[in-house]
Amino acid sequence: MNPFRMLPLACLLAAGAAQAQSAGECPLLPADSGLSWKAMAGEDFVFCKAIRDSDAAEVFAVTIAGDSPFEPRRSDRAEEAVIDGHEIRWYRGEIASAPDAQVRETLIELGDGRVAHISLRAASEAELAAVLEEAQALRFRSGPQLSSN
Repeated sequence: MNPFRMLPLACLLAAGAAQAQSAGECPLLPADSGLSWKAMAGEDFVFCKAIRDSDAAEVFAVTIAGDSPFEPRRSDRAEEAVIDGHEIRWYRGEIASAPDAQVRETLIELGDGRVAHISLRAASEAELAAVLEEAQALRFRSGPQLSSN
């Protein structure tokens, strides 16, 4: 089963034990992005949803934890990019209930030993390009390290 499809369910299940918190552990968004964080934290993770201020739509999500269930597959490789000094590769995903959706995921190994899993989906190639650009403007508080996914 695709872990991307399980993420919302996992977050709902964790919601009872998780507490609302400020977006202090979430990556920094560019000041002019028009996005804000909606964050939820558990004992060993923080789940951050980037919400567009103008229409409250979710743009992408970041989960920061000690480990991630997402396992990139070489056959799903897509775009290469750099996020906060980390060279990354986006991987294609799929959502059974939305087969035409453009889905991307990546992992970033943070300098503090945790990993950031970024996931997003878009309705079109044009929307995908815009959302990728927004996600690639993130800055992590722990700073870059030499090796990443």
